[in-house]
Amino acid sequence: MTEAVQYQLEGEVAVISMDDGKANALSHEILAALDEALDRAEQEAKAVVLAGRPGRFSAGFDLKTMTSSPENARALLKRGGEVYMRLFALPMPLVIACTGHALAGGCLTLLCGDVRIGVEGPFKLGMNEVAIGMPLPILAVELVRARVRPQQLDEATLFARIYSPEEACAAGMLTDVVDGESLMPAAMRQAQELAKLNTHAYAESKARLRGRTVDYILDTLDSDLATFGAIG
Repeated sequence: MTEAVQYQLEGEVAVISMDDGKANALSHEILAALDEALDRAEQEAKAVVLAGRPGRFSAGFDLKTMTSSPENARALLKRGGEVYMRLFALPMPLVIACTGHALAGGCLTLLCGDVRIGVEGPFKLGMNEVAIGMPLPILAVELVRARVRPQQLDEATLFARIYSPEEACAAGMLTDVVDGESLMPAAMRQAQELAKLNTHAYAESKARLRGRTVDYILDTLDSDLATFGAIG
C-alpha cells in the first residue's frame, strides 16, 4: 500500500485516509491502494470511514496521466470506475469525511458514500467536466442521479455548477456539514452507529438497492469510454 493511502482499524471501523501531500489526485497507484485497503476492511471491519487530507478530499483523476494520451486516459478512467463501483456497492456502511475540495473524480468518490459529511469553509465541490469540454460518462451521471435532488440534477451535471459545502448539502451531495474539529469525530460516530446494524441484512439490502445500477455501469463502461478522445 502506498504511503498516500493509510489504513487503521479503530474498533469495528476501518479508517482509510488519502494524503499525497498535494491534491489527492487519483492515480493508478492510489486506486490500487484503495482497493487493497478495502480488501482489509471487508475482512476485519463492520464499517468504513474514507477521508482526505485537510483542505483537500480529492481533485479527481491524475492530470498527467489524463493528458498523456487518449489510451492512458481511458485506462485510468476505467480503473477509477471499477473502484467507484466497489465503493458504491461496498457490503458495509461507508462514511465519507470530505475534508475539503472535491472536484470531478473526487466528487464522484464522495458520492459513493452512504453518509457524506463535509467540512465547512471556502471549499469547492462539484462536477466541472462540461465546463472543461469533457462529456460526462454514464458512471458520473448515474452517481450524481443517485445523490443529487432532482431539482438540482441539471445544474450539477449539464451546467457544471460548483457548490460550497453548504450548497452541496442542500443539493444532496453532502448529508451534513460540520466544522473542521468535528469532522472526524462526527464521521466516526456515524460509522460506529451504522456498524451496529445487522451485517448480512445491510449487505443484502444494499445489493438490492444498487445492484442493477452497478451492473449497468460496469456493463457499459468500456463502450462509454471508447467514445472519449484526449482529455485536456
